[in-house]
Amino acid sequence: CTVQRRHQKLIEEAPSPAVSQEMRDRMGEAAVSGAEAAGYYNAGTVEFLLEPDGNFYFMEMNTRIQVEHPVTEQVMGIDLVCKQLLVASGEKLSLPNKMRPRGHAIECRINAEDAENDFRPCPGRVSSFNVPGGAGVRVDTHVYSDYVIPPHYDSMIAKLITYGKDRTECIARMQRALDECVIEGVKTTVPFHRWALANNDFRSGNYSTSFVENAYDRR
Repeated sequence: CTVQRRHQKLIEEAPSPAVSQEMRDRMGEAAVSGAEAAGYYNAGTVEFLLEPDGNFYFMEMNTRIQVEHPVTEQVMGIDLVCKQLLVASGEKLSLPNKMRPRGHAIECRINAEDAENDFRPCPGRVSSFNVPGGAGVRVDTHVYSDYVIPPHYDSMIAKLITYGKDRTECIARMQRALDECVIEGVKTTVPFHRWALANNDFRSGNYSTSFVENAYDRR
């Protein structure tokens, strides 16, 4: 979730290109230990900050399903919402032992914001809404043509998720999906995502949480 602006996530991916499997295992052990110590039993997300030297630090735990849960579902092959409902109904949580991510997934948050004008909110009527499809493409949204985006809530109108056998294929599918994404009547962050997916730093995986400020805002 490193691509952020004002601490709000714009792009999420799994697995992280900056995290080795050994480090991922240690993060997982720390997350489970914290949840067990608190007696927590539900869906939740433990977030860590990673330093360039490889040290990671606990930041927070969100005791709910996260916006970026589709990337986990794609690479782990499980339905997190379904699992949460089963646990809530009294069933025991059932997961494979030593789960490992397979392939790569990226999620772009499509917001009703003008990315070319300091990401200003753009509520209003969506005159046309045509989302991409095809192999490895998923769209989570509540929006449709003629939908009116109100000014009172979060500006996110869709989540565009792609999956591939590796990060390179996943990025290529996302670029194709973004090119096919047509949303008219309001400004959206689609142009920003097209820029980000083509950026050399993003493609190399060598960037930090100041990526947008340093590379996009100053381009």
